Amino acid sequence: MTRDLNCLLQTQINLRIWPSTAVRWTGNGSALHREIPTGRAPVFLCLDDMTNDLIAKAAIDRRLAELLSPAIEDLGYELVRIRLMTGKESLLQIMAEKPEGGIEVDDCAKISTAVSAQMDVEDPIVEAYTLEVSSPGIDRPLTRLKDFDSWHGYEVKIETTELIDGRRRFKGHVAGTEGDEVLIQLDDQGKDVVIGLKFDWLSDAKLVLTDDLIRDVLRARKDAGDVDEAQFDEIETVLDGEDEGSA
Repeated sequence: MTRDLNCLLQTQINLRIWPSTAVRWTGNGSALHREIPTGRAPVFLCLDDMTNDLIAKAAIDRRLAELLSPAIEDLGYELVRIRLMTGKESLLQIMAEKPEGGIEVDDCAKISTAVSAQMDVEDPIVEAYTLEVSSPGIDRPLTRLKDFDSWHGYEVKIETTELIDGRRRFKGHVAGTEGDEVLIQLDDQGKDVVIGLKFDWLSDAKLVLTDDLIRDVLRARKDAGDVDEAQFDEIETVLDGEDEGSA
């Protein structure tokens, strides 16, 4: 049940981009597809000082972040994460949100249009790919230092680039930040212990999908008018039933 709710709480637009000479739009009520020409091979630059690995991990991701961030920011949004995933079909995944958090379908459509226009000019990817613009979702990645203040108190999983006290994986509750450190509250043999991890040490950080997180995010969206009240009440009833069943 809780995994299905992530679909409700994530906003997404997909564009299919092909290396052809035709330009046309297709789609339905839930997705848009745009076929446009593309040509050059990817360009790889050293952009270590442009963004951190949580936002853009690979060299091509950092190149694309440098290329597309200005267009996204000009619209009043912030880049949360960008990934170019290759394989049988390539996917360019962009997560974005407003500075105060949240994003809707219309926002994703605006970003998709701006990103497509920039990609038309720079043409950094040679093969056909799908452009996916979405909100970070409920069990979202935490990619910026400020995210650890915004999501204080929620359960999180963290991985580090190097071993720290013999481990790379940590699971606990976000306890904010202090300087350039992320604070995490851990359970150490029944006692709560807060540790600090340098933000630059992190290779991955993501909220854990819990009923409390779902309730709080859904309630915030209901208060903002983004979720129907009856729908909210129905989901909350299901979650309450799960809690009683596990008691």
